[in-house]
Amino acid sequence: MADLRTQVVYRSKRLNTGHLIEADQAFGQRNALGPHALMLFFVSDAPTEPYGYKLHTAYRLWPQAPDSDVLPRLLAEMTDVAADNIASIGRKWSPLGPEGSMVNGGDMTLPGGRYVGVGVSTLDSDQGRWYQVARTLRDAAAAGRYMSAFNLKGQCYALLTDGTALHVDRDPQARLGEDGVRCNKTLDSNRITYHNPYEHLTEQGDDETRDIWRQLTALHHTLTAHLLAGRWA
Repeated sequence: MADLRTQVVYRSKRLNTGHLIEADQAFGQRNALGPHALMLFFVSDAPTEPYGYKLHTAYRLWPQAPDSDVLPRLLAEMTDVAADNIASIGRKWSPLGPEGSMVNGGDMTLPGGRYVGVGVSTLDSDQGRWYQVARTLRDAAAAGRYMSAFNLKGQCYALLTDGTALHVDRDPQARLGEDGVRCNKTLDSNRITYHNPYEHLTEQGDDETRDIWRQLTALHHTLTAHLLAGRWA
């Protein structure tokens, strides 16, 4: 559904911005955050909403550590965690917990919520790796040049249960009309057919980008097979 995709884009951008602010404020401190975050998307019935549902997002942030710096490796570890929880806890396991929770923020209590997708927020961008860019901000401040974290980019990747693949390039300096969204399906419910250069989005990009998609796909398939097979919903 185009409306759900649009809401996921908005929610991803908002979470990425919040992730950036928290990471910037904690940079260099004992509670410093890693550059990547996991996002889980659920919907619940909401008859008063225009499309009859409400989108919920739970997320996981990691402390700064070598184990949380490499996004494909982090996603592979989350897939292993999910598989282990499914094997040990069984059909009642939910990534929202309480037992074996995969998240530590957002909407973590959703009775009746239905899983619709998974995503990641990352502070790495074409401006550079997060740690490099964050140090640049502080070097500029020390030299008397004003730079704000609000000028920094961020990225999000998401996969939804209807086959949607989304990449969001959050750029505060983007020109008006450039939303930075790439999607293999339309975000316009009134647009039925058109040429989509991102039809094979998960196969595009450099080696690291394709590896991110591969690992995110593995996690998505693990969660989908468990959560949408009548085991937890």
